[in-house]
Amino acid sequence: MSVRRALALAACGLAGGSVLLSAVVVGKQPARGSGDSEPRPAGSAVPSAAPPGLLLLPPTASCPPTAGWIERPTGSGSYWDSNWDRREPLALINLKKKNEETGEEELAARLDHCKAKATRHIFLIRHSQYNLDGRADKDRTLTPLGREQAELTGRRLASLGLKFDQIIHSSMTRATETTEIISKHLPGVKKISTDLLREGAPIEPDPPVSHWKPEAVYYEDGARIEAAFRNFIHRADAKQEEDSYEIFVCHANVIRYIVCRALQFPPEGWLRLSLNNGSITHLVIRPNGRVALRTLGDTGFMPPDKITRT
Repeated sequence: MSVRRALALAACGLAGGSVLLSAVVVGKQPARGSGDSEPRPAGSAVPSAAPPGLLLLPPTASCPPTAGWIERPTGSGSYWDSNWDRREPLALINLKKKNEETGEEELAARLDHCKAKATRHIFLIRHSQYNLDGRADKDRTLTPLGREQAELTGRRLASLGLKFDQIIHSSMTRATETTEIISKHLPGVKKISTDLLREGAPIEPDPPVSHWKPEAVYYEDGARIEAAFRNFIHRADAKQEEDSYEIFVCHANVIRYIVCRALQFPPEGWLRLSLNNGSITHLVIRPNGRVALRTLGDTGFMPPDKITRT
């Protein structure tokens, strides 16, 4: 029997559209009636116009619908929306107020005034291991191992030699305690607590999970976590002159969602990522709005016996 190579290609519209193309590339097709030919499933016959070696398949199920609070670029044919944070200079100017006398010169000056100059470095820290048996949030305190993990994370951040501007953390107990331990290694860095970064279910994952379907929770938590993304993840303000280094201590679901949104990957894929306790994820946002992921869930600074993922 001839050797076959299979490659499935599926593309979904950026606005939650249907599958555009599915194809399987195969090896040399056996001659009709040859002894090693295989029966072809119903509905998968090769169209008469198909090139040799290309088997066109009928479209599969369409992509899942997108949550209403997530905007996706349409019509551009590009996978990257340069105005994803609504801070592209042109988006910050009211063109209707343009002075017709000065014209393009004034517009250029106004655009330059709105351009970001600095790079933002965002360090997303997952909280350390905590007591899973706690019934209320106040009872879900860090375990002894969790406190060790926070110490290791704090030392790692301090060893980077960066001038951190602030630590913004979830108001949940496990994140607050993790922040307190980390901050001992970063004296003088201000701490800010926020409910926006609390743990939750950001959006229904794809592929779905049968044991976890908090549809009402998605509806409530999703908008809040999206609000956290919009509030904290964006290019630097035009008034910011120097690069900034900021720490966000929060939760796995929140971090995974933020990473997908920042990179403009399908946010429904957040559950495909996995993060260890006390891990460091490093996002970089350039002045032109480009985003890069330096590290995802790094715990290489921890001894193997200290690494957990609960």
